[in-house]
Amino acid sequence: MRSDAMKSGVEKAPHRSLLKAMGYTQAELDRPLIGVANSFNEIIPGHIHLDKIAEAVKAGIRLAGGTPVEFSTIGVCDGIAMNHAGMRYSLASRELIADSVEVMAMAHPFDGLVLIPNCDKIIPGMLMAALRLNIPSVVVSGGPMLAGKVGSKPVDLISVFEGVGALKAGQISEAQLAELEDEACPGCGSCAGMFTANSMNCLTEALGLGLPGNGTIPAVSAARTRLAKMGGMRIMDLVERNICPRDIANLRAFENAIAVDMALGCSTNTVLHVPAIAHEAGIHLSLEVFNAISSRTPHLCSLRPAGPHFLEDLNSAGGVQAVMKVLSARNLIHGDVLTVTGKTLGESLDPIQVLDPEVIRPLSRPYHEQGGIGVLYGNLAPEGAVVKQSAVAPEMLKRQGRARVFESESSAAEAILGGGIQAGDVVVIRYEGPKGGPGMQEMLTPTAAIMGMGLGRDVALITDGRFSGGTQGAAIGHISPEAAEGGPIALIEEGDSILIDIPGKKIELLVETSVMEERRRRWIRPEPRVVSGYLARYAHLVTSGARGAVLEIGGGNR
Repeated sequence: MRSDAMKSGVEKAPHRSLLKAMGYTQAELDRPLIGVANSFNEIIPGHIHLDKIAEAVKAGIRLAGGTPVEFSTIGVCDGIAMNHAGMRYSLASRELIADSVEVMAMAHPFDGLVLIPNCDKIIPGMLMAALRLNIPSVVVSGGPMLAGKVGSKPVDLISVFEGVGALKAGQISEAQLAELEDEACPGCGSCAGMFTANSMNCLTEALGLGLPGNGTIPAVSAARTRLAKMGGMRIMDLVERNICPRDIANLRAFENAIAVDMALGCSTNTVLHVPAIAHEAGIHLSLEVFNAISSRTPHLCSLRPAGPHFLEDLNSAGGVQAVMKVLSARNLIHGDVLTVTGKTLGESLDPIQVLDPEVIRPLSRPYHEQGGIGVLYGNLAPEGAVVKQSAVAPEMLKRQGRARVFESESSAAEAILGGGIQAGDVVVIRYEGPKGGPGMQEMLTPTAAIMGMGLGRDVALITDGRFSGGTQGAAIGHISPEAAEGGPIALIEEGDSILIDIPGKKIELLVETSVMEERRRRWIRPEPRVVSGYLARYAHLVTSGARGAVLEIGGGNR
């Protein structure tokens, strides 16, 4: 056993003494030791119940003959960190989470790992660690929050963000906003739509590293507790058979995950996280792969924020497994890949049926013929930009507009909420990329303000930052190269014309080449916004959003 390195033989008597100091018996030490990485904390609603999920996981490990050893990781709540300096730390926390799991699993050589995340950066961070370490691992998420209700209308966190814009536009009262605030998030779990956390939990299941139901079983359901116990039991079989994450998450499994991403209409943040996870397994996923899979994969589910359905609806309709079953009928899923169930994906899908064809539509009646995400290219984004095309109003799919340029998210949000943005404008927010932010802040406040003020069919927003999974509308992010690296977005001036052609996968700055060359000669690289602490180190090492914003010794986009 891997754990023998710290517990077996005469030389390890001091090590055993330290373990026994915590109450472990010799019988427990003789069993496989399973690390349980738990991101429980008291600041994220998706994590507030993970102590109970961890207890269920540990019960499952003990039932199957192992000894669980729990440790913790950090976690940032993107919603609470939104639109202030805290958001700079959100994406950057992904690397710390991966590193912390690596540190714990290398310093204390566990025989296997069960990873318990539930929100935006924690899920990919733990998946990155699993593929980096490549020891038997199972991911057990905490599950999605139920939708709230105002009267008979289901609501969620994005309803509150958009409610702020609606209040500023005089469309709702302060009392109505207060009611939304009280009712939108009714309890524990990752926020109720197909936002980043639920996107990543669903893709973990599609990748084969989470059990069926991992992405959709509600946090408050007894089925979630049973799933956690099964996860604890499954890790013991994986340890016995030495099935490791890279045996499961190969290139074909990543293609499965991207196909599910497109069918579900997941968050644009998946285009950062999935390549970063693959990178840890030595697999290169270019942005072109996302476009290629999107072009042949129909969009089958219309989930919040773009549609009316919530994660609980997807779960009742058959969940991720049912989505994959539909896709497999067109050979869009590789059924021969292994999963943490110990079976191939095809074997697992054989008995699955769609239980609600309105929530999971058939191939003959998709919401869109192409997948939920598109990657755009052009002189404004030579290395690519990302849009959740399934959440864009038809009127905004192809649009030419006037640039309104802002050097930060906060200044743009102030202008939008203050009535300074008009129909036909293209809001440009720059110097918010991985290096420039630093940390590639999410732009949920300005995008929600645009929607809440009734401008979603008239105003686009482009940025070298990124968007919340809760964003809808013509919001184009990850523009690469970013402004801080001298990308073309740094050269836009107020009033320039910008062409957005989402079906044509194009984004262009309609300015003569000679003018752009003159602007580039005049451009001065700005001083870093942060010069000390973790963010300064992160900015030095982080690569382009087009590469998943992974860290690289030496850093930079080159």
